[in-house]
Amino acid sequence: MHTFFSFEKNKVMKTSTKIIFVAFIAVTIPSLVLGGSIFSGIIPTENGFSLNFDVKGIIAIILTIISVILGTILFTRFLSSLRLEQALFFSSLPLIIIYGAIMFLIADMSNLNGNFAKSVRSLLNMSTENAYNTILWAVLVTIVFIVILSLNFFIMCKPMNKLERIVSRLGDGKVKEDKLQLGGVKQFKNIEHGLYKINNNYMEKDNTLKTYNLKKQKNLPKSLMRFIGIDINELERGKAVRKQAVMMLIRLETVINSLASDYERLNSIVNGLSPIIKRYGGFILNYANDNIFCIFNRPEDAIDCSCSLIKTIRIKNKTEKGELKERISILSCKPLFSLKGENGQLTIISDEAKILEKMIKIANFIDASVILSKSCLDELPLRYKFTYRYVGNINTYENGNILLFENLDVYSKEKTNHLIKNKGLFERGVICYNNGDYQKAYNYFKENIRLYPSDKAGYVYYNGAKDKLSQS
Repeated sequence: MHTFFSFEKNKVMKTSTKIIFVAFIAVTIPSLVLGGSIFSGIIPTENGFSLNFDVKGIIAIILTIISVILGTILFTRFLSSLRLEQALFFSSLPLIIIYGAIMFLIADMSNLNGNFAKSVRSLLNMSTENAYNTILWAVLVTIVFIVILSLNFFIMCKPMNKLERIVSRLGDGKVKEDKLQLGGVKQFKNIEHGLYKINNNYMEKDNTLKTYNLKKQKNLPKSLMRFIGIDINELERGKAVRKQAVMMLIRLETVINSLASDYERLNSIVNGLSPIIKRYGGFILNYANDNIFCIFNRPEDAIDCSCSLIKTIRIKNKTEKGELKERISILSCKPLFSLKGENGQLTIISDEAKILEKMIKIANFIDASVILSKSCLDELPLRYKFTYRYVGNINTYENGNILLFENLDVYSKEKTNHLIKNKGLFERGVICYNNGDYQKAYNYFKENIRLYPSDKAGYVYYNGAKDKLSQS
């Protein structure tokens, strides 16, 4: 059972403390025996005292001083072995006893008899007729007692101030020191030991985090982090940061001759496309199978990049064997960026990646090379010019209807001119189809494919409107 005066078990006295204790006993006993010689050397006079010590008195004084010093050391070590509340009690107890004894003597000084008492009264100017001085001495002793008691509390509780500063710095993650010394009683030493363990754990985790951050910095270019607009330490594993970006999905569909040759060719194409993406300020987040995910800062950079990518892929199709179908979707949004894996690979964990994949499927269905969302068009500067047409929309749970547009600048000049010429006709047909007016849509698309039979998107909508009409 724990009580106020309980002490820690298995407490072993240090060898130095044993030696001091033996020396204290050896000095204290003779100093007590010779103590009478000290009082014999103090001779009362009318105005105070005169000192006249013999050899025994001088030896007694020396032994008493040594005894007091050794006793103080023992008492200090005793206090340091206690808990704070016990140390405060035992350090204050002698002061309270001495204060009480002095106040008792002051209060009863006028009733004491003997030459010694008379000399004290004469020295302190205390008498029954002069009670004012007695009160002044009592007040003075009280003030001294309060000052000494306050000093005692300040010294005993001083480690608390150090503890508060260290805990505050630990809380802010600023302590990385090898020494965290509190001092004071044993309770603070136990706390100091615990702080050492916390600090060491913090430094280990800090070193681990630095190592992890170095891995992240190797995998993530500084220019990419500046583009995203976040510090490397913001992207901790398991956390995500939402930032404005323009996302691009490139899908490369190949006619497979053999698995090995197709894989080598795909890698060769990706290596050829990477410098183009970087040239326009983009970054490849990841690529797997036939998909390449990229991010850009501005939609005009993504659009310009898509044109260069299409031209490069078509040149490769002419110079190398095989056929490569290219599809690109571009979406301006605020995706969630996160780090995954031991190497800290940056990835997108929000639904925007799924939207890009849906856009790719639509592009593949209508044989469009590049399609982009209306959000990209809305963010383009007024001076930026390129040709496009409205091709429909997709419905998403969170973002509602997303209007889609086809980039017409990626085709041959002849095809682009035909598509631009029939743009109004085609877009009116798309709007009628979306509004459920399939008869008008059918008429628009019939005229569209008559004027330009190579427009696959026109055929898709034409057949769709025809099927709707046959079902009604």
